[in-house]
Amino acid sequence: MEAILVDCVQKSLRHFMHSNAIFISQRLCAQFPSETNLQLLAGCYLQSNQAYCAYHILKGSQMAQSRYLFAISCFHMDLLSEAEAALCPINDPSAEVPNGAAGHYLLGLIYRCTDRRKRAIKYFKQALSMDPLMWTAYEELCILGAAEEATVVFGEAAAFCIQKQYLNCSTSPNDHMSPEDSNEAAPRSCIPEEGSPRQLKQMQGLKDIAAYHHGASILGGATCQPINSGSSNMSFYNTPSPMVAQLSSVAPPPLCRNVMANFQNLTPLSVDSSPKSIVNSPIQAPRRKRVGKGKSRKISGTLFPDSGPRRSSRLSSSENVNANANSTFVSGNGTKNTYKGGSKLNHVAFHSMATRKGQSWANENIDEGIRTDVLDYSLNDTSTNSCSSPVVETKTYEQEPATFQIGRQVTSGSKLITGASEILTLLRVLGEGYRLASLYRSQDALDTYLKLPQKHYKTGWVLSQVGKAYFELVDYLEADCAFSLARQITPYSLEGMDIHSTVLYHLKEDMKLSYLAQELISTDRLAPQSWCAMGNCYSLQKDHETALKSFQRAVQLNPRFAYAHTLCGHEYVALEDFENGIKCYQSALMVDSRHYKAWYGLGMLYLRQEKLELSEHRFRMAFQINPRSSVILSYLGTALHALKRSWEALAIMEKAILADKKNPLPMYQKASILISLEKFDEALDVLEELKECAPRESSVYALMANIYRRRNMHERAMFHYGVALDLKPSATDAAAIKAAVEKLHIPDEFEDDL
Repeated sequence: MEAILVDCVQKSLRHFMHSNAIFISQRLCAQFPSETNLQLLAGCYLQSNQAYCAYHILKGSQMAQSRYLFAISCFHMDLLSEAEAALCPINDPSAEVPNGAAGHYLLGLIYRCTDRRKRAIKYFKQALSMDPLMWTAYEELCILGAAEEATVVFGEAAAFCIQKQYLNCSTSPNDHMSPEDSNEAAPRSCIPEEGSPRQLKQMQGLKDIAAYHHGASILGGATCQPINSGSSNMSFYNTPSPMVAQLSSVAPPPLCRNVMANFQNLTPLSVDSSPKSIVNSPIQAPRRKRVGKGKSRKISGTLFPDSGPRRSSRLSSSENVNANANSTFVSGNGTKNTYKGGSKLNHVAFHSMATRKGQSWANENIDEGIRTDVLDYSLNDTSTNSCSSPVVETKTYEQEPATFQIGRQVTSGSKLITGASEILTLLRVLGEGYRLASLYRSQDALDTYLKLPQKHYKTGWVLSQVGKAYFELVDYLEADCAFSLARQITPYSLEGMDIHSTVLYHLKEDMKLSYLAQELISTDRLAPQSWCAMGNCYSLQKDHETALKSFQRAVQLNPRFAYAHTLCGHEYVALEDFENGIKCYQSALMVDSRHYKAWYGLGMLYLRQEKLELSEHRFRMAFQINPRSSVILSYLGTALHALKRSWEALAIMEKAILADKKNPLPMYQKASILISLEKFDEALDVLEELKECAPRESSVYALMANIYRRRNMHERAMFHYGVALDLKPSATDAAAIKAAVEKLHIPDEFEDDL
């Protein structure tokens, strides 16, 4: 009955029938109360976004898997201290973090959210070392500015780790635990650190075989069939085990339904266990009677997802082996393996393997890696960890390459190596591009992304990253093209759409921005990106109060969306509510201390309030994070100039011009500084060059008019004032220009700054 209920729950979860899964899980826990069944019920609640239910169900549980699921529910509910205590019990400092890489990653997120950067980096690195394919851990390291080069992280060591995972994962001590033992033991990594003499001998034998066949000793370890606890072919004849594994590879969920780029959306629960699963299957292989003489034997691997190491064929003595005959067996996945010129094992051989000195397999010590099931034995490596004597094994592997079952596919050892290499090659390019973008080396990031194959480059995620890189380069037209193409390819994805809306805001594309905002709201009105786009739309229309409400809605949906806090700050500044603006910028920095836009916003706010020293400090903080931003350098120079440190400001402006020659702002500021230093000729040269870059900028002509006025060249000054007015400046600038024209012949009242 228990097996039927467990299988029903798993099928319901696979078909996203969460209500049915919860109901059946409740019946399961009522009939068979155990902590592992409670784990299954809590997992159902987590799958249906009811973290508070999982929290109350698992509170006080001690099993490692229970602690992990409880930590996830706490993370959902923003109870970070409780989540940390569950993963790292205070009363047991030596306790291992449950669920391996996933547990370390969750702990890293908790430390990051509580502003403990060094510890967060430590656990993200540990998660990545345990599972090189945990991309989100590398992503978090990039965001924290602590990622190593992708060529190092996804290099040979990562390839070795991946191969070792798939080769060794079924030799976990948990595979051989009795139901009673499994309740007490915490899940361990699929790669055992220590083993019994028999396990070590098996491991060494297969290392030699792999090296012989593939010519690479990095394949050391036993062959692996990952546990697939979510198989739809689960037989109700199986004897259930209390250990539940369908939740073992659960990645920690985000705090909210939609999460900013800093916390990518993670699948709440994975029904089918991945090869990285580290907890045993909920259903053990049954103990069955031996097949009689002459009866065919077909064993479905999906019926026995918990298959572990079996006794090798060396236990059948040589009298049972006919070296000149062929033998065909049906493997655990239903495929045939024919051993030409190998050993022929009939029912007598099976009987010999089933007993030794009058003892059945059931009497074997579990510490020796022996299973209680005898007739689930197969020579196929896709379902067992068979280990024969070196002579027999080598001969067999010479003629039949080692195969491994990965998920639902069977692959050879050579394909495993090739596949791991191809994946890591791809991740090296993606990782390096993302790392460079996180360091704001945007042009280098763009060059790196171009190395990707077209099938990967033309995906929504990559094109969004390309759009963000162009946005940082202040190339808004190219950014718009990249984001628009990403939206065409993946219209359902909201990745980077908050930045896309800001790009359209700067381009003053009010129609496109309005259309984008409406599309995003209709796609997902509970996503913060949607409300950021809506807020930018209202802000472009100068409706700052409505824009502020939209940005506040984004913050409400995801309090850890740093960019939404910053946009709120911008709107408060536009409304001249500086106190609340400062609070919003500080909130953004509490979420992400490397969010340079918040530092920049604070610098602009203090510059506007003429708190020049505070302004300089904030601009310098932004500059340390993004040293290639021409805009940040320009305003840092402006702050220094206001502090009467003109020569230092001039040097900063030179750097800003070199950082982005298309940006007219630093050239304009440089000319202003030169005028204050009475270097009029140099200032005019800069402005003449600037006229070519920005021919319709009225402030350039007004500043040139000021220079001519200072040199008593009134006709030239009047001409440039007229051109400045013809270019339709803002009302404030127009009033200043008209005032300067009226005072053109009064040198004592001449104003330097319009």
